[in-house]
Amino acid sequence: MIAIIDYGMGNLRSVQKALEKVGATAKITQDSNVIQDADKVILPGVGAMQPAMEKLTELDLISAIQSVIKLKKPFLGICLGFQLLFESSTEGGNTEGLGILKGRVERFSKLKIPQIGWNQLHIKNGSPILKNINDSANVYFCHSYFVIPSDSGVIAATTDYSFEFTSAVCKDNIFGVQFHPEKSQAVGLQILRNFSEL
Repeated sequence: MIAIIDYGMGNLRSVQKALEKVGATAKITQDSNVIQDADKVILPGVGAMQPAMEKLTELDLISAIQSVIKLKKPFLGICLGFQLLFESSTEGGNTEGLGILKGRVERFSKLKIPQIGWNQLHIKNGSPILKNINDSANVYFCHSYFVIPSDSGVIAATTDYSFEFTSAVCKDNIFGVQFHPEKSQAVGLQILRNFSEL
Protein backbone atom coordinates (compact mmCIF):
# COMPACT_ATOMS: atom_id res chain seq x y z
CA MET A 1 0.00 0.00 0.00
CA ILE A 2 1.16 3.49 -0.89
CA ALA A 3 0.27 6.23 1.60
CA ILE A 4 -0.41 9.68 0.11
CA ILE A 5 0.13 12.26 2.84
CA ASP A 6 -2.81 14.64 3.19
CA TYR A 7 -1.82 17.93 4.81
CA GLY A 8 -4.42 19.98 2.97
CA MET A 9 -2.14 21.18 0.16
CA GLY A 10 -2.25 19.15 -3.01
CA ASN A 11 -4.27 17.49 -5.74
CA LEU A 12 -4.39 14.26 -3.75
CA ARG A 13 -7.17 12.51 -5.63
CA SER A 14 -5.36 13.01 -8.96
CA VAL A 15 -2.26 11.30 -7.56
CA GLN A 16 -4.37 8.47 -6.13
CA LYS A 17 -6.24 7.95 -9.41
CA ALA A 18 -2.98 7.88 -11.40
CA LEU A 19 -1.55 5.26 -9.04
CA GLU A 20 -4.71 3.16 -9.32
CA LYS A 21 -4.44 3.39 -13.11
CA VAL A 22 -1.03 1.66 -12.96
CA GLY A 23 -2.38 -1.04 -10.63
CA ALA A 24 -1.18 0.31 -7.28
CA THR A 25 -3.19 0.49 -4.06
CA ALA A 26 -3.03 4.00 -2.61
CA LYS A 27 -4.62 5.59 0.44
CA ILE A 28 -4.93 9.32 1.19
CA THR A 29 -4.27 9.79 4.89
CA GLN A 30 -3.38 12.15 7.74
CA ASP A 31 -2.87 9.23 10.13
CA SER A 32 0.79 8.94 11.17
CA ASN A 33 0.34 5.23 11.97
CA VAL A 34 -1.01 4.50 8.47
CA ILE A 35 1.90 6.45 6.98
CA GLN A 36 4.48 4.52 9.01
CA ASP A 37 2.84 1.16 8.21
CA ALA A 38 2.68 1.82 4.46
CA ASP A 39 5.03 0.07 2.04
CA LYS A 40 5.77 3.34 0.24
CA VAL A 41 4.90 6.99 0.87
CA ILE A 42 4.20 9.99 -1.38
CA LEU A 43 4.34 13.61 -0.21
CA PRO A 44 2.52 15.67 -2.88
CA GLY A 45 1.90 19.39 -2.66
CA VAL A 46 0.76 22.60 -4.30
CA GLY A 47 1.40 25.99 -2.71
CA ALA A 48 4.06 27.58 -0.51
CA MET A 49 6.59 25.99 1.81
CA GLN A 50 5.86 27.99 4.97
CA PRO A 51 2.15 27.08 5.30
CA ALA A 52 3.02 23.51 4.24
CA MET A 53 5.53 23.15 7.08
CA GLU A 54 3.00 24.69 9.48
CA LYS A 55 0.35 22.14 8.44
CA LEU A 56 2.77 19.19 8.72
CA THR A 57 3.73 20.39 12.20
CA GLU A 58 0.11 20.98 13.23
CA LEU A 59 -0.87 17.47 12.10
CA ASP A 60 2.22 15.96 13.80
CA LEU A 61 3.35 14.32 10.56
CA ILE A 62 7.02 15.33 10.48
CA SER A 63 8.15 12.51 12.80
CA ALA A 64 6.17 10.00 10.70
CA ILE A 65 7.96 11.21 7.56
CA GLN A 66 11.35 10.98 9.27
CA SER A 67 10.51 7.47 10.52
CA VAL A 68 9.58 6.26 7.02
CA ILE A 69 12.83 7.66 5.62
CA LYS A 70 14.89 5.96 8.36
CA LEU A 71 13.14 2.65 7.69
CA LYS A 72 14.38 2.91 4.07
CA LYS A 73 10.88 2.75 2.62
CA PRO A 74 10.55 4.30 -0.86
CA PHE A 75 9.53 7.94 -0.45
CA LEU A 76 8.51 10.29 -3.26
CA GLY A 77 8.09 14.07 -3.02
CA ILE A 78 6.08 15.75 -5.80
CA CYS A 79 6.29 19.49 -6.65
CA LEU A 80 5.99 21.31 -3.29
CA GLY A 81 6.51 17.92 -1.61
CA PHE A 82 9.82 17.71 -3.48
CA GLN A 83 10.90 21.16 -2.29
CA LEU A 84 9.94 20.31 1.30
CA LEU A 85 12.62 17.60 1.33
CA PHE A 86 15.34 20.28 1.39
CA GLU A 87 16.73 22.39 4.22
CA SER A 88 15.34 25.84 3.45
CA SER A 89 13.51 28.09 1.00
CA THR A 90 13.68 31.80 0.26
CA GLU A 91 9.88 31.72 -0.05
CA GLY A 92 8.30 33.84 2.68
CA GLY A 93 11.68 35.25 3.73
CA ASN A 94 13.54 32.17 4.89
CA THR A 95 11.54 29.04 5.63
CA GLU A 96 12.98 25.87 7.11
CA GLY A 97 12.16 22.65 5.26
CA LEU A 98 12.32 19.03 6.38
CA GLY A 99 16.10 18.89 5.87
CA ILE A 100 16.02 15.32 4.57
CA LEU A 101 18.25 16.36 1.66
CA LYS A 102 20.90 19.07 1.85
CA GLY A 103 20.24 22.14 -0.26
CA ARG A 104 17.91 25.09 -0.67
CA VAL A 105 14.95 26.30 -2.68
CA GLU A 106 15.04 29.60 -4.57
CA ARG A 107 12.68 31.65 -6.72
CA PHE A 108 13.15 31.95 -10.46
CA SER A 109 14.66 35.38 -11.14
CA LYS A 110 13.83 37.54 -14.18
CA LEU A 111 11.73 34.77 -15.73
CA LYS A 112 8.02 34.43 -16.32
CA ILE A 113 6.57 32.67 -13.29
CA PRO A 114 5.13 30.31 -12.59
CA GLN A 115 6.57 28.03 -15.22
CA ILE A 116 3.36 26.34 -16.35
CA GLY A 117 3.22 23.66 -19.01
CA TRP A 118 5.29 20.99 -20.68
CA ASN A 119 9.08 20.88 -20.59
CA GLN A 120 11.77 18.27 -21.17
CA LEU A 121 13.64 16.03 -18.76
CA HIS A 122 17.37 15.57 -19.29
CA ILE A 123 18.17 12.36 -17.45
CA LYS A 124 21.47 12.39 -15.54
CA ASN A 125 21.64 9.02 -13.81
CA GLY A 126 19.92 5.67 -13.61
CA SER A 127 17.29 6.50 -11.02
CA PRO A 128 14.89 3.54 -10.78
CA ILE A 129 11.84 5.80 -11.00
CA LEU A 130 13.06 7.02 -14.41
CA LYS A 131 13.38 3.51 -15.81
CA ASN A 132 11.99 3.27 -19.37
CA ILE A 133 11.77 7.08 -19.60
CA ASN A 134 13.44 8.50 -22.70
CA ASP A 135 15.84 11.41 -22.40
CA SER A 136 14.04 14.62 -23.45
CA ALA A 137 10.64 13.18 -22.46
CA ASN A 138 8.09 15.91 -21.77
CA VAL A 139 6.45 16.32 -18.36
CA TYR A 140 4.08 18.90 -16.86
CA PHE A 141 5.37 21.68 -14.58
CA CYS A 142 3.71 24.38 -12.48
CA HIS A 143 6.17 26.17 -10.15
CA SER A 144 7.91 29.44 -9.33
CA TYR A 145 10.70 28.01 -7.15
CA PHE A 146 13.41 25.44 -7.87
CA VAL A 147 15.76 23.35 -5.75
CA ILE A 148 19.54 23.67 -5.55
CA PRO A 149 20.92 20.44 -4.05
CA SER A 150 24.21 20.75 -2.15
CA ASP A 151 25.28 17.36 -3.53
CA SER A 152 25.13 17.22 -7.32
CA GLY A 153 25.30 13.43 -7.04
CA VAL A 154 21.60 13.27 -6.08
CA ILE A 155 20.46 14.94 -9.32
CA ALA A 156 18.52 12.43 -11.42
CA ALA A 157 17.26 14.84 -14.08
CA THR A 158 17.43 18.49 -15.08
CA THR A 159 15.24 20.78 -17.16
CA ASP A 160 16.01 24.00 -19.06
CA TYR A 161 14.10 27.16 -18.23
CA SER A 162 16.56 29.77 -19.49
CA PHE A 163 19.06 27.82 -17.37
CA GLU A 164 19.41 24.22 -16.22
CA PHE A 165 17.63 23.46 -12.95
CA THR A 166 17.15 20.24 -11.00
CA SER A 167 13.85 18.57 -11.87
CA ALA A 168 14.34 15.16 -10.21
CA VAL A 169 16.51 13.72 -7.46
CA CYS A 170 17.32 10.25 -6.18
CA LYS A 171 19.21 9.30 -3.03
CA ASP A 172 18.87 5.78 -1.61
CA ASN A 173 15.13 5.36 -0.89
CA ILE A 174 14.35 9.06 -1.40
CA PHE A 175 12.99 10.36 -4.70
CA GLY A 176 11.69 13.77 -5.69
CA VAL A 177 10.27 15.37 -8.82
CA GLN A 178 9.53 19.05 -9.45
CA PHE A 179 6.94 18.23 -12.11
CA HIS A 180 3.53 16.58 -11.72
CA PRO A 181 3.65 12.93 -12.86
CA GLU A 182 -0.10 12.63 -12.28
CA LYS A 183 -0.59 15.29 -15.00
CA SER A 184 2.17 14.08 -17.33
CA GLN A 185 0.19 11.48 -19.28
CA ALA A 186 2.03 8.28 -20.32
CA VAL A 187 5.45 9.46 -19.09
CA GLY A 188 4.08 10.38 -15.67
CA LEU A 189 2.19 7.10 -15.37
CA GLN A 190 5.40 5.20 -16.14
CA ILE A 191 7.21 7.09 -13.39
CA LEU A 192 4.45 6.27 -10.89
CA ARG A 193 4.46 2.65 -12.08
CA ASN A 194 8.22 2.51 -11.51
CA PHE A 195 7.79 3.92 -8.00
CA SER A 196 4.97 1.51 -7.16
CA GLU A 197 7.12 -1.45 -8.28
CA LEU A 198 10.17 -0.56 -6.17
